[in-house]
Amino acid sequence: MIEVKELVKRFDGFAALDGATLTIPTGSVYGLVGPNGAGKSTLIRHLTGIYRQDGGTISVGGEDIWENAALKARIAAIPDDWYYFLQATVRDMMRFYRGFYPNFNMERYEKLKDVFSIDEKRTIRRLSKGMQKQVAFWLALCCMPEYLILDEPVDGLDPVMRRQVWSLVMGDVAERGTTVLVSSHNLWELEDVCDHVGIMDHGKVLLERSLVQLQDNMVKLQVVFQDGMDTVPPELPVLHASRVGRVHTLIMRMNAQEATERLMAYQPMLVDAVPLTLEEIFIYELGGADYAVKDIVL
Repeated sequence: MIEVKELVKRFDGFAALDGATLTIPTGSVYGLVGPNGAGKSTLIRHLTGIYRQDGGTISVGGEDIWENAALKARIAAIPDDWYYFLQATVRDMMRFYRGFYPNFNMERYEKLKDVFSIDEKRTIRRLSKGMQKQVAFWLALCCMPEYLILDEPVDGLDPVMRRQVWSLVMGDVAERGTTVLVSSHNLWELEDVCDHVGIMDHGKVLLERSLVQLQDNMVKLQVVFQDGMDTVPPELPVLHASRVGRVHTLIMRMNAQEATERLMAYQPMLVDAVPLTLEEIFIYELGGADYAVKDIVL
Protein backbone atom coordinates (compact mmCIF):
# COMPACT_ATOMS: atom_id res chain seq x y z
CA MET A 1 0.00 0.00 0.00
CA ILE A 2 1.10 3.56 -0.75
CA GLU A 3 -0.04 6.23 1.69
CA VAL A 4 0.52 9.95 1.28
CA LYS A 5 -0.68 12.28 4.06
CA GLU A 6 -0.79 16.08 3.99
CA LEU A 7 2.14 16.29 1.55
CA VAL A 8 3.59 19.79 1.07
CA LYS A 9 6.26 20.91 -1.40
CA ARG A 10 7.16 24.52 -2.14
CA PHE A 11 9.35 25.99 -4.85
CA ASP A 12 10.34 29.64 -4.25
CA GLY A 13 7.25 30.14 -2.13
CA PHE A 14 4.88 28.43 -4.60
CA ALA A 15 3.06 25.41 -3.14
CA ALA A 16 3.25 22.75 -5.86
CA LEU A 17 1.76 20.32 -3.32
CA ASP A 18 -0.49 21.80 -0.68
CA GLY A 19 -1.59 19.05 1.69
CA ALA A 20 -2.06 16.25 -0.86
CA THR A 21 -3.44 13.04 0.66
CA LEU A 22 -4.09 9.74 -1.11
CA THR A 23 -4.10 5.98 -0.52
CA ILE A 24 -3.24 3.40 -3.19
CA PRO A 25 -4.34 -0.12 -2.17
CA THR A 26 -1.93 -3.00 -2.71
CA GLY A 27 -2.46 -4.75 -6.04
CA SER A 28 -4.63 -1.98 -7.49
CA VAL A 29 -4.28 0.16 -10.61
CA TYR A 30 -4.70 3.76 -9.47
CA GLY A 31 -5.33 6.52 -12.00
CA LEU A 32 -4.15 10.00 -11.01
CA VAL A 33 -5.82 12.71 -13.09
CA GLY A 34 -5.92 16.49 -13.03
CA PRO A 35 -5.35 19.58 -15.15
CA ASN A 36 -1.89 20.78 -16.16
CA GLY A 37 -0.07 22.17 -13.13
CA ALA A 38 -2.16 20.24 -10.62
CA GLY A 39 0.93 18.70 -9.00
CA LYS A 40 0.78 15.16 -10.41
CA SER A 41 4.39 14.96 -11.61
CA THR A 42 5.65 16.59 -8.41
CA LEU A 43 3.79 13.96 -6.39
CA ILE A 44 5.30 11.19 -8.51
CA ARG A 45 8.82 12.55 -7.92
CA HIS A 46 8.18 12.26 -4.19
CA LEU A 47 6.94 8.68 -4.53
CA THR A 48 10.12 7.72 -6.37
CA GLY A 49 12.39 9.45 -3.85
CA ILE A 50 13.62 12.22 -6.16
CA TYR A 51 12.12 15.06 -4.09
CA ARG A 52 12.00 15.34 -0.34
CA GLN A 53 8.81 16.82 1.04
CA ASP A 54 8.65 20.04 3.06
CA GLY A 55 5.80 18.60 5.13
CA GLY A 56 3.61 15.54 5.46
CA THR A 57 4.49 11.86 5.17
CA ILE A 58 4.97 9.25 2.43
CA SER A 59 4.76 5.53 3.15
CA VAL A 60 5.41 2.86 0.52
CA GLY A 61 4.77 -0.60 1.91
CA GLY A 62 5.06 0.86 5.41
CA GLU A 63 8.49 2.43 4.76
CA ASP A 64 9.80 5.93 4.10
CA ILE A 65 11.07 6.22 0.52
CA TRP A 66 13.65 8.98 1.08
CA GLU A 67 17.21 7.61 0.72
CA ASN A 68 15.90 4.05 1.07
CA ALA A 69 17.84 2.11 -1.58
CA ALA A 70 16.32 -1.26 -0.66
CA LEU A 71 12.79 0.10 -1.13
CA LYS A 72 13.68 1.87 -4.38
CA ALA A 73 14.89 -1.50 -5.73
CA ARG A 74 11.25 -2.65 -5.47
CA ILE A 75 9.92 0.35 -7.42
CA ALA A 76 10.15 0.88 -11.17
CA ALA A 77 9.10 4.15 -12.77
CA ILE A 78 8.64 5.43 -16.29
CA PRO A 79 8.53 9.24 -16.26
CA ASP A 80 7.16 11.31 -19.11
CA ASP A 81 10.74 12.25 -20.06
CA TRP A 82 12.45 8.87 -19.63
CA TYR A 83 16.21 9.19 -19.07
CA TYR A 84 18.85 7.18 -20.89
CA PHE A 85 22.56 7.72 -21.55
CA LEU A 86 23.09 9.43 -24.89
CA GLN A 87 25.38 6.79 -26.38
CA ALA A 88 23.67 3.80 -24.73
CA THR A 89 22.17 0.90 -26.62
CA VAL A 90 19.21 -1.06 -25.28
CA ARG A 91 21.58 -3.71 -23.96
CA ASP A 92 23.76 -1.05 -22.28
CA MET A 93 20.72 0.26 -20.39
CA MET A 94 19.73 -3.30 -19.50
CA ARG A 95 23.12 -3.77 -17.82
CA PHE A 96 22.65 -0.45 -16.03
CA TYR A 97 19.24 -1.52 -14.69
CA ARG A 98 20.61 -4.92 -13.60
CA GLY A 99 23.10 -3.10 -11.40
CA PHE A 100 20.31 -1.43 -9.41
CA TYR A 101 17.58 -4.05 -9.43
CA PRO A 102 18.61 -7.34 -7.78
CA ASN A 103 15.44 -9.05 -9.05
CA PHE A 104 16.08 -8.12 -12.69
CA ASN A 105 14.88 -11.10 -14.71
CA MET A 106 17.06 -11.94 -17.72
CA GLU A 107 14.72 -14.72 -18.83
CA ARG A 108 11.91 -12.19 -19.08
CA TYR A 109 14.22 -9.77 -20.89
CA GLU A 110 14.87 -12.36 -23.60
CA LYS A 111 11.16 -13.18 -23.93
CA LEU A 112 10.15 -9.53 -24.23
CA LYS A 113 12.75 -9.09 -26.95
CA ASP A 114 10.31 -10.88 -29.25
CA VAL A 115 7.36 -8.79 -28.04
CA PHE A 116 8.96 -5.40 -28.72
CA SER A 117 11.01 -6.45 -31.77
CA ILE A 118 13.69 -3.80 -31.22
CA ASP A 119 17.33 -4.51 -31.97
CA GLU A 120 19.01 -4.37 -28.55
CA LYS A 121 22.25 -3.20 -30.17
CA ARG A 122 20.69 0.01 -31.53
CA THR A 123 21.50 3.33 -29.86
CA ILE A 124 18.40 4.46 -27.98
CA ARG A 125 18.63 8.11 -29.02
CA ARG A 126 18.31 7.04 -32.66
CA LEU A 127 14.99 5.31 -31.97
CA SER A 128 11.63 7.03 -32.44
CA LYS A 129 9.80 8.38 -29.39
CA GLY A 130 7.39 5.45 -29.47
CA MET A 131 10.22 2.93 -29.68
CA GLN A 132 11.99 4.61 -26.75
CA LYS A 133 8.82 4.20 -24.70
CA GLN A 134 8.76 0.51 -25.64
CA VAL A 135 12.34 0.15 -24.39
CA ALA A 136 11.35 1.87 -21.14
CA PHE A 137 8.56 -0.67 -20.58
CA TRP A 138 10.79 -3.55 -21.65
CA LEU A 139 13.38 -2.70 -18.99
CA ALA A 140 10.93 -1.63 -16.25
CA LEU A 141 8.92 -4.86 -16.47
CA CYS A 142 12.10 -6.93 -16.27
CA CYS A 143 12.91 -5.29 -12.92
CA MET A 144 10.00 -7.33 -11.47
CA PRO A 145 8.82 -4.37 -9.40
CA GLU A 146 6.31 -4.53 -6.56
CA TYR A 147 5.35 -0.93 -7.39
CA LEU A 148 5.14 0.45 -10.92
CA ILE A 149 4.78 4.22 -11.30
CA LEU A 150 3.90 5.58 -14.73
CA ASP A 151 3.66 9.20 -15.93
CA GLU A 152 1.93 9.52 -19.32
CA PRO A 153 3.11 5.97 -20.03
CA VAL A 154 1.74 5.20 -23.50
CA ASP A 155 2.23 8.62 -25.08
CA GLY A 156 3.74 8.01 -28.52
CA LEU A 157 2.76 4.34 -28.80
CA ASP A 158 0.59 3.10 -31.64
CA PRO A 159 -2.78 1.48 -30.77
CA VAL A 160 -1.51 -2.10 -31.15
CA MET A 161 1.49 -1.51 -28.90
CA ARG A 162 -0.70 0.31 -26.34
CA ARG A 163 -2.78 -2.84 -26.03
CA GLN A 164 0.31 -4.99 -25.77
CA VAL A 165 1.85 -2.85 -23.03
CA TRP A 166 -1.35 -2.70 -20.97
CA SER A 167 -1.74 -6.46 -21.35
CA LEU A 168 1.74 -6.97 -19.87
CA VAL A 169 1.11 -4.54 -17.01
CA MET A 170 -2.30 -6.00 -16.15
CA GLY A 171 -0.78 -9.48 -16.28
CA ASP A 172 1.70 -8.45 -13.56
CA VAL A 173 -1.13 -6.98 -11.49
CA ALA A 174 -3.12 -10.21 -11.73
CA GLU A 175 -0.24 -12.68 -11.29
CA ARG A 176 2.21 -10.85 -9.04
CA GLY A 177 -0.02 -8.34 -7.23
CA THR A 178 1.92 -5.37 -8.61
CA THR A 179 0.63 -2.00 -7.41
CA VAL A 180 0.40 0.49 -10.28
CA LEU A 181 0.04 4.28 -10.25
CA VAL A 182 -0.77 5.84 -13.62
CA SER A 183 -0.82 9.59 -14.24
CA SER A 184 -2.33 10.43 -17.60
CA HIS A 185 -4.54 12.86 -19.50
CA ASN A 186 -5.82 9.98 -21.61
CA LEU A 187 -8.94 9.46 -19.50
CA TRP A 188 -10.74 7.03 -21.80
CA GLU A 189 -7.76 4.70 -21.56
CA LEU A 190 -7.56 5.00 -17.77
CA GLU A 191 -11.22 4.07 -17.62
CA ASP A 192 -10.36 0.70 -19.18
CA VAL A 193 -7.50 -0.21 -16.82
CA CYS A 194 -7.97 1.57 -13.47
CA ASP A 195 -9.98 0.37 -10.50
CA HIS A 196 -9.25 3.44 -8.33
CA VAL A 197 -9.10 7.11 -9.36
CA GLY A 198 -7.80 10.25 -7.64
CA ILE A 199 -8.54 13.74 -8.98
CA MET A 200 -5.92 16.44 -8.26
CA ASP A 201 -6.08 20.21 -8.56
CA HIS A 202 -3.96 23.03 -7.12
CA GLY A 203 -1.69 20.65 -5.22
CA LYS A 204 -4.47 18.75 -3.47
CA VAL A 205 -6.29 15.48 -4.09
CA LEU A 206 -9.91 16.64 -4.31
CA LEU A 207 -11.35 13.16 -4.10
CA GLU A 208 -10.38 9.52 -4.53
CA ARG A 209 -12.68 6.57 -4.91
CA SER A 210 -12.94 3.28 -6.69
CA LEU A 211 -14.01 3.83 -10.28
CA VAL A 212 -17.33 2.09 -9.57
CA GLN A 213 -18.06 4.42 -6.62
CA LEU A 214 -17.07 7.45 -8.66
CA GLN A 215 -19.42 6.53 -11.50
CA ASP A 216 -22.20 5.68 -9.05
CA ASN A 217 -21.96 9.08 -7.35
CA MET A 218 -22.80 11.12 -10.44
CA VAL A 219 -25.33 10.54 -13.21
CA LYS A 220 -26.34 11.99 -16.56
CA LEU A 221 -30.05 11.96 -17.34
CA GLN A 222 -31.91 12.77 -20.51
CA VAL A 223 -35.33 14.11 -19.61
CA VAL A 224 -38.42 15.24 -21.50
CA PHE A 225 -40.82 17.16 -19.27
CA GLN A 226 -44.55 17.56 -19.79
CA ASP A 227 -45.79 20.26 -22.17
CA GLY A 228 -45.50 23.65 -20.62
CA MET A 229 -42.31 22.91 -18.64
CA ASP A 230 -39.44 24.23 -20.69
CA THR A 231 -36.97 24.87 -17.88
CA VAL A 232 -35.44 22.61 -15.25
CA PRO A 233 -37.11 23.07 -11.84
CA PRO A 234 -34.73 25.25 -9.78
CA GLU A 235 -35.06 23.07 -6.67
CA LEU A 236 -33.37 20.11 -8.40
CA PRO A 237 -29.66 19.77 -7.42
CA VAL A 238 -28.32 19.98 -10.98
CA LEU A 239 -24.59 20.48 -11.60
CA HIS A 240 -25.03 21.21 -15.28
CA ALA A 241 -27.99 21.40 -17.66
CA SER A 242 -28.25 21.67 -21.43
CA ARG A 243 -31.11 21.32 -23.88
CA VAL A 244 -31.60 20.21 -27.47
CA GLY A 245 -35.20 20.57 -28.61
CA ARG A 246 -37.38 19.16 -25.84
CA VAL A 247 -34.66 16.90 -24.45
CA HIS A 248 -32.90 18.20 -21.33
CA THR A 249 -29.55 16.69 -20.35
CA LEU A 250 -28.92 16.97 -16.61
CA ILE A 251 -25.81 16.13 -14.60
CA MET A 252 -26.66 15.35 -10.96
CA ARG A 253 -24.43 14.34 -8.06
CA MET A 254 -26.31 11.21 -6.93
CA ASN A 255 -26.90 7.69 -8.16
CA ALA A 256 -29.25 6.96 -11.05
CA GLN A 257 -32.06 5.53 -8.91
CA GLU A 258 -32.16 8.50 -6.55
CA ALA A 259 -32.04 11.00 -9.41
CA THR A 260 -34.84 9.21 -11.28
CA GLU A 261 -37.02 9.18 -8.16
CA ARG A 262 -36.47 12.94 -7.67
CA LEU A 263 -37.51 13.62 -11.25
CA MET A 264 -40.64 11.47 -11.05
CA ALA A 265 -42.26 14.14 -8.87
CA TYR A 266 -42.52 16.28 -12.02
CA GLN A 267 -44.19 13.51 -14.07
CA PRO A 268 -41.75 13.59 -16.98
CA MET A 269 -42.60 11.96 -20.29
CA LEU A 270 -39.12 10.38 -20.48
CA VAL A 271 -36.23 9.79 -18.07
CA ASP A 272 -33.18 7.92 -19.31
CA ALA A 273 -30.05 7.52 -17.15
CA VAL A 274 -26.78 7.44 -19.10
CA PRO A 275 -23.43 6.37 -17.55
CA LEU A 276 -20.85 9.16 -17.39
CA THR A 277 -17.39 8.66 -18.78
CA LEU A 278 -14.36 9.35 -16.60
CA GLU A 279 -13.70 12.43 -18.73
CA GLU A 280 -17.16 13.83 -17.94
CA ILE A 281 -16.75 13.09 -14.22
CA PHE A 282 -13.38 14.84 -14.30
CA ILE A 283 -14.86 17.97 -15.92
CA TYR A 284 -17.80 18.31 -13.56
CA GLU A 285 -15.87 17.45 -10.40
CA LEU A 286 -13.44 20.24 -11.27
CA GLY A 287 -16.10 22.88 -11.64
CA GLY A 288 -18.50 22.01 -14.43
CA ALA A 289 -18.87 24.79 -16.96
CA ASP A 290 -15.72 26.56 -15.72
CA TYR A 291 -13.68 23.68 -17.18
CA ALA A 292 -15.74 23.23 -20.31
CA VAL A 293 -14.45 24.25 -23.75
CA LYS A 294 -15.14 27.95 -24.25
CA ASP A 295 -16.20 29.58 -27.49
CA ILE A 296 -13.72 32.32 -28.44
CA VAL A 297 -14.36 34.86 -31.14
CA LEU A 298 -11.14 35.77 -32.98
